[in-house]
Formats: sequence, structure tokens, C-alpha cells
Amino acid sequence: MNQTHIISRRHLLATGAAGALSTLGLPSFAADAEWPGKIVKMVVAFPAGGPTDTAARITSQKLGERLGTSIMVDNRPGASGSIGTAQFIKSPADGNTLSMFGMPALLAPLLYKNGAYDVEKDFMCVATVYDLPMAIVVNPTLMPGVDSLQSLIAHAKAAKTPLNYTSSGAGSFGHLAMEQLKDLGGFDMQHVPYRGSAPAVTDLLGGQLGVMFADVVAALPHIKSGKLRAVAVSSPRGNVLLPGVKTVSAQGFPNFDFDSWGGLIAPLGTPASVVARINKELSDILSKDKDVQDKLVHAGAIAAYQPAAAMRKRLSADAARWTKVAKDKNISAV
Repeated sequence: MNQTHIISRRHLLATGAAGALSTLGLPSFAADAEWPGKIVKMVVAFPAGGPTDTAARITSQKLGERLGTSIMVDNRPGASGSIGTAQFIKSPADGNTLSMFGMPALLAPLLYKNGAYDVEKDFMCVATVYDLPMAIVVNPTLMPGVDSLQSLIAHAKAAKTPLNYTSSGAGSFGHLAMEQLKDLGGFDMQHVPYRGSAPAVTDLLGGQLGVMFADVVAALPHIKSGKLRAVAVSSPRGNVLLPGVKTVSAQGFPNFDFDSWGGLIAPLGTPASVVARINKELSDILSKDKDVQDKLVHAGAIAAYQPAAAMRKRLSADAARWTKVAKDKNISAV
């Protein structure tokens, strides 16, 4: 084995995460010829069937084929992804354990009093995999005249008591986003948290609530059936899934664009050559494999490859943005 291509764990820890992320310029992807030497485990810190789990299962099959191994998805749900992520960061840094990291796991340390990990320090970013547009949806039976964000705001302002809105949970992405939007728009609504998107959508469909800031994965089938109406999407990327629905930014709130998203992470000290190899394969899969792209869209997500350094920059920016909202609104999960 060419010694110039061997990057030891000690060297990685000494040079820091920044050096570990600068892997795409390496002259070879063959530094660890024995990797992967066994089944690769992909930890998903969320329940089966959710957006992070779905994206993990869609991409892991093709990634495993390219790596010449099987990738086993290992669900470890609980506490908005913080339980599984806290367990994952203690895994051996040999490239045989990865994790599909979703936005709830980014928000969890901001919201739980005993944060189990630091998103800036405790793992390596590998690559962004998908974007998950959000949508503000309403029950059209309860709100027959509400067909845009501005009409929803007008309805909220005219209400004698605050309207109730829901999200997938206290401190969830939808909760934080709506709280920020309320301040920008000068209107009020009362948050009613649920434990997950599925029960929240169920009660929205049943008329117990009228409004939800939802991930498109949960809401899309009901929007298509007409049981729910989308009045705004969180970013222009959402138009791929909901053509004709205007963005929040286009409806009077410039620069409010955002997506929930997910990507692969690895334990600190994972060989840089392994990160580079996975980057190469994911770049091809997500940029060129129409089958994967179509399956993600069908699930309500969008293929969105970014290399490790870009993922780290995005994670840091989102952590700063939503930390401020959580602190300003005194939002916590417990």
C-alpha cells in the first residue's frame, strides 16, 4: 500500500476536522484497499418510514452496490434523533459505520437541556444527500377561503382568539420556522405540538386543527388528494414537488427561503480516503441516477448532493440561525 495515501487516526485528530473534510482533492480513492471489508451499518436516529429513513434506504442500496458491499440501515429513534446520534458518534472510526443525519438531530442539542453532542465538533460531515422542502398547509374544510399565505395571515389577524397550528413536535423545524414567520408577519397563532408528523397530519385531516408547517413527505399525498391545501412552500426547490404553490419569500417575506435536509456523517477520525470514496459515489448517484432521483421525489425529497466542506458550512449556518430563534422565543423540547 502506498504510504502517501495512508492517513492515520492520530494524524486526523491532530490536524482537525477541517483537514479531514478537504478530501476531494486526494490523488486516489484507493488508500484503504481493504475497505469496506464487511457490511456497512447506516445508523438512522429516527423511526422507520420517516424522511430520513426513507432517504437512507433509497440511497444505501445504490451506494452499497458501488462499494461492493451491503449497507444495513439501523434505526435508533428517540428524542428528535439525539439518542441514536449520541450512540453513533462513539462508533469505531473505520468507515464501517455511517449515519444519515436529519435536521431534527441538528436541532435537538439546541432544545434539550442535556445536549448529548455538539454538532460543530463531535462528528465529520461526509456529504449532503437530500433537501426536504417544507409547506404551510391548511384544512380547506375549516378554512375554505384560505388559499395563500397572505390570506392565512389575514385570517389569523381577524380571529378573536389565536388560531391553533401544529408541527411534528415542540422545537421541530416547523415549529421554529412558524415562530419566526409570526414575528416577521405580525400575526399570532398558538402552537399545538405532536409527537411526530403522522399524528399531527391525522388531526389536521380530522379538523381538530386548521394549520400545519409540515414536511412535504408527510403532507404530499393529502395535498394531491385535495384533503389538504398548500398555501406556501419554504423554498423554490419545493416547486418540484408542488408546482404552482408560491414560496414564503415570494409572498411578502424576502430571504425566508430554507429547506430541511439530510446528509451522511461519520465518526471523528474516519479515514479521509473513505470520505472521499463515498463522496465520489454519492455525487454520481445523486446527480446522474434518475431512478434514485425519482424515488426521492416520490417520497417528498429532492436529491441534493454537496461535498463535505459545503455540508459543514450549511450545518453551521443552520445551527446559528435556529439557535437564535430558539433562544429568542424561549423554545425547548422539555
